[in-house]
Amino acid sequence: MSGHALLNAQTVEDCIIDQGWERYTPEDHAIWRVLFERQQRTLKGHVCQEYLDGLAALGIGTEGVPNFERMNERLRRLTGWEVVAVPGLIPSRPFFQMLANRQFPAGTFIRGREQLDYLEEPDVFHDVFGHVPLLTNPAYADYMNEYGRIGLVAVETKGVKFLARLNWYTIEFGLIRKPEGIRIYGAGIVSSFGEARYVVDDPSAHHLAFDLERVLRTGYYIDDFQASYFVIDRFEQLFELLRGSDFASRFDELRAQPAHTPFEILPQDVVIRKGSGHFWRDFPTTKTKLK
Repeated sequence: MSGHALLNAQTVEDCIIDQGWERYTPEDHAIWRVLFERQQRTLKGHVCQEYLDGLAALGIGTEGVPNFERMNERLRRLTGWEVVAVPGLIPSRPFFQMLANRQFPAGTFIRGREQLDYLEEPDVFHDVFGHVPLLTNPAYADYMNEYGRIGLVAVETKGVKFLARLNWYTIEFGLIRKPEGIRIYGAGIVSSFGEARYVVDDPSAHHLAFDLERVLRTGYYIDDFQASYFVIDRFEQLFELLRGSDFASRFDELRAQPAHTPFEILPQDVVIRKGSGHFWRDFPTTKTKLK
């Protein structure tokens, strides 16, 4: 998430830049089209309808890198959100403040063709194609807004690590249960060719019913596909859980408890699908840094 302090900026105003849409080259727009068309094929029948509705409502398509100013005219009308351009990863405080102000920070650079499959730092394709369409959905938009408000509490009470886990297992890698089956909504899956195919085709990962306490205590690795995904039933569920929690006290309690790994199934877990573990069974010995 854009909360790692890689810049010295400490205020929202320090972080916002001009997108400079006119500076995108024909090659930049061509790369967007390649990424967009590939993900559309990969996600077909596997991404939630709310995401597809958002793509259509914002006019995000194959024309090339979206112009934030034009896109924001539609987004503001729908949920009061807007996309603001930032130079890259930004510190926690302005990141959460933006979300609390219904501003979504998006990077402006786009990856090169040699990075189509993997990119360490989120680019404009991940941020816009992955994150922005669901901001047209009122329930999800309210969740993101409340997440920002709770994030500011986390900054003051040393709870950012726990909010990062919530971000990871919902905003980035969340799944949602629909009548037609489990569907993708997390931006880290939506924008990733490899992760989307893994979620769809590989039975390795566990699918666990979302539980807030469980998620806040579950660590994650940033450098490979997930061992467990948490499944919600509706976007309103997330907003309601945040609104009903005293996070300042909860962070104190969480610090006194051990973290769970993403590989284990706990006795209290509601298991939707028990994964085979084939892909990740060696992770405990090969991964070194649990977030």
